[in-house]
Amino acid sequence: MSLATIDTTYARTATVSPVAPVRPAPVAPAAAAAAESAPRIRAVPEGTEARGFVLYVGIDEAKALADGTDLGRIVEALKRLTAEIAPSAETYAAVALAPAGAGGRDVDVVRLALQDPSAVAKHRQTVTVDEDEDRAASGVVVDISRKRLVLDNQTVALTYKEFELLQYLVLREGRTIERSELISSLWSDADEDEVPNERTIDVHVRRLRSKLARYEDIVRTVRGVGYRFDRHADVSIRYASAPSPDLF
Repeated sequence: MSLATIDTTYARTATVSPVAPVRPAPVAPAAAAAAESAPRIRAVPEGTEARGFVLYVGIDEAKALADGTDLGRIVEALKRLTAEIAPSAETYAAVALAPAGAGGRDVDVVRLALQDPSAVAKHRQTVTVDEDEDRAASGVVVDISRKRLVLDNQTVALTYKEFELLQYLVLREGRTIERSELISSLWSDADEDEVPNERTIDVHVRRLRSKLARYEDIVRTVRGVGYRFDRHADVSIRYASAPSPDLF
């Protein structure tokens, strides 16, 4: 019999003596403190289900070395702990890259670079760029944070892969990138029949250069090896707080 049914019975039966309401037993102070200190997970919106979580770890290689470890060992330790606690869990690690000397708190850079929704929303609210400053009257603007290329104050329509190719070279400024590295890095998630060969990479580079027009020489060919990005005085790279990351 439910509590509601019991209450109704008492209300309708005059011969039954009133019963004092049942009060919950007092909670022990230790139990109450434990309940208050237990971590709470934000409520999951209706119609969705929690499938996992992301733990952002902010630490650069120098700090890890000073702590007597390195990023790889930290990742492996966290994976082992997860496997111990929840053997059925799957794990995946992504490293966030930022330009040397970018500054800021490590964890904030990581969250923004890996596109954490709340970090991106906060960044959009706090970072306002004047339209006149957002473009250059002449020259090249490679806007990593907004995924766009501006030539002489005009936005150039690049395909997704064309910008990925340009971004990969820009983030490795001055280093010659072999064609095989471009294939393995930019097409790592592609189906087997979509992965290009080294000749196809040359076609992608030619198309990118054609859109760079008179600035095509910022993407240089290193004969017999691959390609390299060379910055000129009229080339500007816009990172905002952190560049879009390359995932490994």
